[in-house]
Amino acid sequence: MDIKIIKTLVKRELLDVFRDRKTVFMMLFLPVILYPLIFIGAMQIVSVISSSMGEQNYRVVIDAEDDDAFAKQLKQRQETETYSLVIVDPQSIDDYETSLNNEDIDVYISGNMQGEKMQYDVYYLSSVTNSSYMADLVMDAFDDYREEMTRQRVEAAGMNVHEVLEPVRYAEHDIASNEQSLGSLMGSILPFMLLTSLMTGTSYPAVDTTAGERERGTLETILTLPVTNRQLILSKFITVAFTGIITALLNILSMGGIAFYMYQVMDMQTGVESFDMAKFVPAIFVCVLCIFAFSLFISAVLMCVASFAKSSREANNFIAPMTMAVMFTGYISFIPNIELTPAMAMVPAANICLLIKNMLMFKVDYGSIILVLLSNVAYAAAAILFLNRIYDSEAILFPDGRGGLQVFEKRTNLKKGGVPTTSDVVFVIVVTLLLIIYAGSILQIKFGLAGLFLTQMILLLVPLGTVIYTKRDICLTYGLHRARITDFVGGAFLAVGMLLVNLLISMAMIALFPESAQNIGESFLTVLGDNMWSALAVIALAPAICEEMLFRGMILHSLKAKYRLSSAVITTAVLFGFYHMSLVKFLPTGILGVVLCLVVLHTGSIYPAMVMHFLNNALSVVISYYPVQVGKMFPILVKEPLGGFDMFLLAGAGLVLCLIGGAVLSFSGRQREDRSLGES
Repeated sequence: MDIKIIKTLVKRELLDVFRDRKTVFMMLFLPVILYPLIFIGAMQIVSVISSSMGEQNYRVVIDAEDDDAFAKQLKQRQETETYSLVIVDPQSIDDYETSLNNEDIDVYISGNMQGEKMQYDVYYLSSVTNSSYMADLVMDAFDDYREEMTRQRVEAAGMNVHEVLEPVRYAEHDIASNEQSLGSLMGSILPFMLLTSLMTGTSYPAVDTTAGERERGTLETILTLPVTNRQLILSKFITVAFTGIITALLNILSMGGIAFYMYQVMDMQTGVESFDMAKFVPAIFVCVLCIFAFSLFISAVLMCVASFAKSSREANNFIAPMTMAVMFTGYISFIPNIELTPAMAMVPAANICLLIKNMLMFKVDYGSIILVLLSNVAYAAAAILFLNRIYDSEAILFPDGRGGLQVFEKRTNLKKGGVPTTSDVVFVIVVTLLLIIYAGSILQIKFGLAGLFLTQMILLLVPLGTVIYTKRDICLTYGLHRARITDFVGGAFLAVGMLLVNLLISMAMIALFPESAQNIGESFLTVLGDNMWSALAVIALAPAICEEMLFRGMILHSLKAKYRLSSAVITTAVLFGFYHMSLVKFLPTGILGVVLCLVVLHTGSIYPAMVMHFLNNALSVVISYYPVQVGKMFPILVKEPLGGFDMFLLAGAGLVLCLIGGAVLSFSGRQREDRSLGES
């Protein structure tokens, strides 16, 4: 690869990007000018508000005896305060509620003797600033008054005030250094700011270098240049990543400058203890590496997403949900007790946040650092390879063929037939996932099995509604074609065999992630309930229909029409594994997803896959309800732990059943081909 050509292309892309005033504004104005202005302005506003609140005249009504002790203390208290207090005669108002609502008074205090104790009731309006502020001052006065009354009564009884009121003394000793305290605070704030700034810096150039160039009509000219697609993609990628890195660094430097200014002000005013900034050098170095790594990842992903859009506007609509997801992930640094485990180190965005937080809290783990950085680079490389395929097929010039977002188009402008576009599939996946995370979790917690059933309905109705609105062919989209009896028989053997094989894989995953496995087991037992038939309907039958309609139906057939079969199968399987949101389930469900995809493609029908999915889940439910009975018939299925011979036997039985199922499906396929040839 010619480095000179890439340098030339990068220079051209950078000139195009920085020629746009919007880019310069987002990169320079926001962090360098706007942030300090916002900060200084906020400080000035707070100062003005505090000053004005302290200089106000407040009107308080105390409906008590003329010689009420608290009223006297409240009058004396204002001598040491900045506010001016006016005690209003209770006889001058007709109704305290009306007076408060009309803002004639700020606080109304009613005092009455309750036995031997005085009871005070304080009435105010929390919606009115003066009333709420004065109420807080009155509460502080009550606390001081109560403490003073207590001391007087203890002394009157001839007892020692300190011995009675302070029977136990304690002293706090914070052994955390100033650097540790600062690091803990910055570890919560900085990751979120980092992700936000990187998304801001990369989103616009990612859109401009893909959908923007297509919209302007310059992409066709660029593709005719004597350069390879790989060189072109690499130059665009470097440009987008560079822009994101510069924006992130400027944001961090701006925030650091503001923090340093505040530190200097506090040092001059209060004499705060100094910090040894040299201790933060390793954390700063790792933060910079994280900026580079995440910029590579998010730049590649955003370019892939934007390449599916017909226009810059549509690309921004695609990227908006991703921006929300990344920013939401950034809040993980605010959540306590979430550790950077090897599993979390593989989760994009979250791994960056947790690593930066650990480094700022002086928790150095070189293995985690390497794993986080390498995973982001690997994800970026995978996205670049995917983008290279798009350019190689010249699909970048024809977004409609690849999948323009038709769900937002007028229905009268859409043509009937075909399968959903890739963009519509992405839209369905994002909407469905968000509904499952937010609505589905609430439904399952509140309604149990019924909530789980409603969650499954989301998987069915959202894609189906999209297919109907966009006038796609339902039978073609979902593979709703007749299947032979032998297809179901072969699928049944294959399903049981895969259950046994995945049982071994699940054991290995449980050993790697025991905490995740425990959470799954607890949630599964909670959802099951007492009725096995209800559990079978919700846990086995509903997923067999709803999940298959989404994954082996809409997603598989839509991707198959646009990409290679291998890419469509692997992508569908990965999404299927990710949908179950568990480290333990990801690999076995992903493998099962591959097998189900192959069955659908081989038989031309989704129905055998539905039967396989039902059998897989139903057997798990039956084992959960009748472990003793199942253990008597098949002790190897409930035996813990399994020995080496048991594992060998389980694997052997699973492979044999899979081979039988595959042979039956192959025989059914040959019969189908012979019948087709005979009819032709």
